Amino acid sequence: MRKYPAFPRDLAAAAEADPLSFAVAGRDRETLAMVRRAIDRGDVLLAFQPIMQTARPEFPAFYEGLIRVLDDTGRVIPSHDFFAAAETTDLGRRLDCLALDLGLQTLAENPKLRLSVNMSARSIGWPEWTRILTRGLARDPTAGERLILEITEASAMTMPELVSVFMHEMHMKGICFAIDDFGAGYTSLRYLREFYFDILKISGQFISGIADNPDSQVLTRALMSIAGHFEMFTVAEGVETAEDAAWLAGQGVDCMQGYYFGAPTLTPPWSLAAARQAER
Repeated sequence: MRKYPAFPRDLAAAAEADPLSFAVAGRDRETLAMVRRAIDRGDVLLAFQPIMQTARPEFPAFYEGLIRVLDDTGRVIPSHDFFAAAETTDLGRRLDCLALDLGLQTLAENPKLRLSVNMSARSIGWPEWTRILTRGLARDPTAGERLILEITEASAMTMPELVSVFMHEMHMKGICFAIDDFGAGYTSLRYLREFYFDILKISGQFISGIADNPDSQVLTRALMSIAGHFEMFTVAEGVETAEDAAWLAGQGVDCMQGYYFGAPTLTPPWSLAAARQAER
């Protein structure tokens, strides 16, 4: 009979004491190992999703570049499946560096494009991230005014004073900032007035089904009022139906983002146009 190695006593005790936490920790370890292998192979890329102007819905205001990795089978893994586990680790910093580098390359290749990329506040001051930004801006002097950095509400609140100073410095380079997933966290409004956010992205948890949800309507109006007070541009995230889009348009939201307008894609319009041009 085949013998298997004994389960370590400390792990067995942990599993017995708190099986749910043990399972979650095990899942996170597997996720981080998968992400590390993808980074080492260079299997990291951006998917692009349009953010549409409400007044002119046929014209994107800008695109968001969303980090993706390929797992060991070549399957595309979206960021929501791995970034929460990676954010507080060195992998989170490496992912932020890769997202910025890929975003700046895309801007350099498409001089009319405006693009946002995500970053964690934990990457502020990270030497490699700063080097990538400096190199990208030197390569393309117009990149700064076409780059938007998205920081989640929860991330910004981990170190608000540092974020505020960083944003002021980046504004001097022409870079804009968006506070992502606003309303999903626990923002202190006294800090919000000290930030330099240009765009407020309302969390999709309020937007999904908003046309038929009075509670979400009240909360979204309040968030839009906050944005208006601080002279921030508003983006509604997670728009999935014509009814929700119509309600939001009626409230005067500036832009909308979601599957109703387009899913994140690895083949954005500019890459298809370049491919067609190459075939001629």
